[in-house]
Amino acid sequence: MILASPALDAFTERARRHLRREPPGLLDPRADPKGDHALDEMKILPNGEPKAAAVLVPVVAHPGETTVLLTQRATGLRAHSGQIAFPGGRLDPDDASPLAAALREAEEEIGLAADHVRPLGYLDAYLSGTGYLVTPAVALVRPGAPLALNPDEVSETFEVPLGFLMDPARHEIHEREWNGRLRRYYAIPFGDRYIWGVTAGIIRNLYERLYRT
Repeated sequence: MILASPALDAFTERARRHLRREPPGLLDPRADPKGDHALDEMKILPNGEPKAAAVLVPVVAHPGETTVLLTQRATGLRAHSGQIAFPGGRLDPDDASPLAAALREAEEEIGLAADHVRPLGYLDAYLSGTGYLVTPAVALVRPGAPLALNPDEVSETFEVPLGFLMDPARHEIHEREWNGRLRRYYAIPFGDRYIWGVTAGIIRNLYERLYRT
């Protein structure tokens, strides 16, 4: 059961007004999509047709404080090992929607069952530098929902206060060289955690859509 609180009520009302009811759909080549390229001066898009993916943005409705659940990816993964991420992955042919894919991946990765989740809506799609068009599905998660981590994919989970993540002063812009180019990206340090790249970009998208409109 998800108990109401003033902070949670304010968040769900913003979500009701500003989140998409339907997924944003395929990338429009005429549009200026959200993505890793957005902070680069040249705004170079990845080559080729983007691969469809989805993530769950799990907002945990604690009575005293609303938080966001994040994962630390396993160090043995071939791609993005050890990075902080939302539960998610590529869309399968059998997935009925990006939400269905995000819920399936959340159950496979961290054992979060769909009956502990209340979907709220979608953010804008996010184009990653590796060519994935990621659709974030925002949802409320019941506090104390049982988790069972898949150690092949996730080493641990942790929660960050929503108020911390929605403070634009925490959204730093960092730089590093990647494939011979200087790339700029959002980063949100949290204690000894370093949230960056796609995950930080999606958090920034959540802030812009719900709190800056």
